[in-house]
Amino acid sequence: MKKVLITGSTGAIGEACAKYFHDEGYFVYLHYRNNTKKANKLQSSLQNSKTIQFDITDKKSVRTALENIEVEVLVNNAGITKDNLFFWMSDEEWNSVINTSVNGTYYVTKAVLKNMIANKSGAIINIASVSGIAGNAGQTNYSAAKGAIIAFTKALSTEIARYNIRVNAVAPGLIASEMTKDLPLKNMKKSIPLQRIGKPKEVAECVFFLADKASYITGEILNISGGMVR
Repeated sequence: MKKVLITGSTGAIGEACAKYFHDEGYFVYLHYRNNTKKANKLQSSLQNSKTIQFDITDKKSVRTALENIEVEVLVNNAGITKDNLFFWMSDEEWNSVINTSVNGTYYVTKAVLKNMIANKSGAIINIASVSGIAGNAGQTNYSAAKGAIIAFTKALSTEIARYNIRVNAVAPGLIASEMTKDLPLKNMKKSIPLQRIGKPKEVAECVFFLADKASYITGEILNISGGMVR
């Protein structure tokens, strides 16, 4: 049975990915940081799964938790938003977003990659954002973090392709989730050619395709925004 590690599995996209991979026959490692109740509930609903708790911004915590974990697929999904106009943005708002998305992706990928290289096989899918492509006002920290993930994806893919390891990313637009629930979605839909907000499962479908099916695709960023960014 193939195994997948999904960081931030208690978020909307992480949960959708966990369920999708599980339904496709994968054993799923469900990472979470603080939301023990939701992680345990998700684990109880997925027969072939196990929860893993660690602080993604703490390299020691990551390395200890993943020391004996070997997977065929890694989904770097964990991320946070702390929106503010740049002039008013605090150091904490900047650092926490960068540390979670960028440093967290580095720590987890570094911990998992050793076994992938030894096995000469694997797939890494990074969850970026259209904010990292187009940039959003009030999200300088988030746009910078997701832009870094896009560059990270492209660079790493060139390094480890020789080991038969593919690295791709998806860049979701407006997806129904905790991050978007307080936004003025009714007005924002007008900027989306498909005239609706995306569903977490629609992101999960694309993540699974890149991880399991797209054997000749690496270094690509798949835009999932209903045509909002093109």
